[in-house]
Amino acid sequence: MASKIDSNIKVNPEKVLLETDQGIVDSEERKWGMPLKEVYKHGVFFYKEKEGKAIHLSYEDRLKLVAYTQQTAHGPFDPNSVPPLGVLDVIGRDRHAAWQALGQMSQIQAMAGFVHALDRLCPLFKPYLEAIQKDKEQKMQQELKREEEERSRIELQNRVMLEKQKQQSNKITEEQQVQRIKDALNAQTYDQFLQYAQQQFPGNFDQQAILIRQLQDQHYQQYIKQLAVDQRLANSTILNESDDTESENVKKEEMVKDCNLNETDIVAVVDNKSMQTLEKTDPNDYTEVYKEDESEDDGLPAVEDARMWTRDEIVQFKDSARSSGGMLTVGHGETVTIRVPTHHRARCICWEFATDKYDIGFGLYFEWSKSPTSEVTVHVSESDEEDEAEEEVYGEEELTVQDSNSDPELGSDRRVLSAVRPPVSLVVPVFRRDCHTEVYAGSHTYPGEGVYLLKFDNTYSLWRSKTLYYKVYYTQ
Repeated sequence: MASKIDSNIKVNPEKVLLETDQGIVDSEERKWGMPLKEVYKHGVFFYKEKEGKAIHLSYEDRLKLVAYTQQTAHGPFDPNSVPPLGVLDVIGRDRHAAWQALGQMSQIQAMAGFVHALDRLCPLFKPYLEAIQKDKEQKMQQELKREEEERSRIELQNRVMLEKQKQQSNKITEEQQVQRIKDALNAQTYDQFLQYAQQQFPGNFDQQAILIRQLQDQHYQQYIKQLAVDQRLANSTILNESDDTESENVKKEEMVKDCNLNETDIVAVVDNKSMQTLEKTDPNDYTEVYKEDESEDDGLPAVEDARMWTRDEIVQFKDSARSSGGMLTVGHGETVTIRVPTHHRARCICWEFATDKYDIGFGLYFEWSKSPTSEVTVHVSESDEEDEAEEEVYGEEELTVQDSNSDPELGSDRRVLSAVRPPVSLVVPVFRRDCHTEVYAGSHTYPGEGVYLLKFDNTYSLWRSKTLYYKVYYTQ
């Protein structure tokens, strides 16, 4: 049995040598943190660069290091393969002798021997390798960071692309939905708009088509705004169902949250010309058509649609309104209601208004009551509800502004509203108008005898008052 084992060892010496070399490789890699071949390469470079400068070795040590490099590069010493030496080449003979002394040492063992000898002879070699290892790790980290950034960039590009595709798809869907709404609205109002366009441009079909398109666009925008108003009011109603006593305060808070604050400090006066000739407006002005809220007018006579349009020349309009007394201030948090009774010699009411710098809410209502006077009156309140008494009374032909504190008789002349208020029909809903950029105008045909309520709402503004310029006309 022993002879058999000995024969196996003799037969496989290369296998034993390979296993020994692999053990050396693993051991050196654990020690230096990098492969043995890489450590050897750095060692040779370090020796060539530093020998005679940073390190000073003895002649024997240099011979041994050179022998290790020759054994690593060419294997065991072979006299037949090396070039012959000269007679006086003492250093060459010493190097061959040191190389030959290594015998059959493998290349892996020679690498390890060179590294160990250099580490023992030069204390700077290990810090040199550590610096290389640290630099290598930093480069690897930077490379990994670059790769991560590249992956993130690609992922971001993919997300952006997907988001754009999604937005494009949503945009197409929204455009289709908008077009369906426009088609439905246009189908309902086309005949009415066509009749109006024919009145404005008789026989001019091109101008009629342009005006109809403008009216349809304005009608769609007004429809969208009204949806937003209804939604806000619905949300406010849901929030206030639990406490009816605080409903008005909650509504104001919601309006303040949804609106920007406006400011102005200009003294105001009221228009006293209740009977004037209707000024001709530009037929190219936009017109808005408002539908009555049939759900609120159950049991009342039908109210026709109101029309509103806008026009430029706002500076000229303000000068004209100011000169005729049609100017007043709507205080912050206030609603001004202008009560305009129907006139027996007219069939239609018309109005125009604008403001300085900031917008204001506007709406129109019709009160089914017989007014004892034809005077235009102004009511100021801290909400959109009517006051129980009139604070300012204006005659039809002459402007009169009185203060109850300075004239005791005014208090006795005030009309006290009935505890049971007359029914009111909604003609134009109250919402904010950009009347600081252009003049807003409108008209409405009398549904019967009663009083028009022109409401200018500034309750959403906590700090800013609004200067209002307006005119009211009657026409047949």
